[in-house]
Amino acid sequence: MISNSSKYTIKAVLFLAINSSEEKKIMVKDISEPINVPQAYIAKLLQELAKQKLISSTRGPKGGFFLSDIDKNRSVLDIVAVIEGERNLNACLLSLEKCDKNNPCPIHYLTSNSRNILMKNLKQKTINELALDVKNGKSSLPL
Repeated sequence: MISNSSKYTIKAVLFLAINSSEEKKIMVKDISEPINVPQAYIAKLLQELAKQKLISSTRGPKGGFFLSDIDKNRSVLDIVAVIEGERNLNACLLSLEKCDKNNPCPIHYLTSNSRNILMKNLKQKTINELALDVKNGKSSLPL
């Protein structure tokens, strides 16, 4: 239901939430290896989040990406929505152009409840909550 790009972005943002601060910015090259995502690819995704002001960044010799307290309190859905776009989040899983409740595809009703639950959960969970789960050992992430 979400693309690899969104998965990579969530991993990168969680890495930042756990390892960065305004005083300790992280460069893309130091993110890509631990989360196993090509450097150029994750750079593009993080630049888009910074452009949309969902994560913070500074340029220069001591520059890099980091999450402010405001950034950490954004929902996971905020991050996914930037990467996927609203249209893709609601797209038919069979990629039919005209699939909705009035014109459902064969699996529309099989997946619509799952999609709604996923979107609700992503909206309710903050980056900080996921990062705390990793820090507290409730979940794991290569760091």
